[in-house]
Amino acid sequence: MEFPNRIYTTEEVKKARHLIEQGYKHIFKVEGSLLFRQKTIDAIKLINIAGYYDYLRTYIRLVKEIDGLTQLRQAEATVWANKYTVENSVDAAGVFIQKAFAMEEFLEGKLYYGGMAEKRSCEKRMTFLKALKTKTQDESVREECERILNLWREGSLVY
Repeated sequence: MEFPNRIYTTEEVKKARHLIEQGYKHIFKVEGSLLFRQKTIDAIKLINIAGYYDYLRTYIRLVKEIDGLTQLRQAEATVWANKYTVENSVDAAGVFIQKAFAMEEFLEGKLYYGGMAEKRSCEKRMTFLKALKTKTQDESVREECERILNLWREGSLVY
């Protein structure tokens, strides 16, 4: 069974969910300028270090550079991201995990948008940053994880 090209109808969602339950993983791709691709790959390396790469490719098949606001395109299992999203690789990695979690909730039929859903996806992002902070050997990555986690704790970042 092949993964649906789009995930929009009830049948397409059921098919996607069934394949994921069977262990399906996307062949992860990045589209955009050379600089965007390089910075996104840096973030993906961090996701791998934290042990979340398989989770990411379970729910996201593509990160695509756009001029506009970063967003999850559920029907495409794609994150549309602008160049500013990937500027900081630690933060970008967190964004990608947050979007993967929203995609997971979408496929599970949960309310994947709105206040409570956003809170859950932000908690997933913080859990990821804690894992990365623990697993990385790079002191600058650990410091950046801690800096971002402190911003979240202080309520300085609101998404």
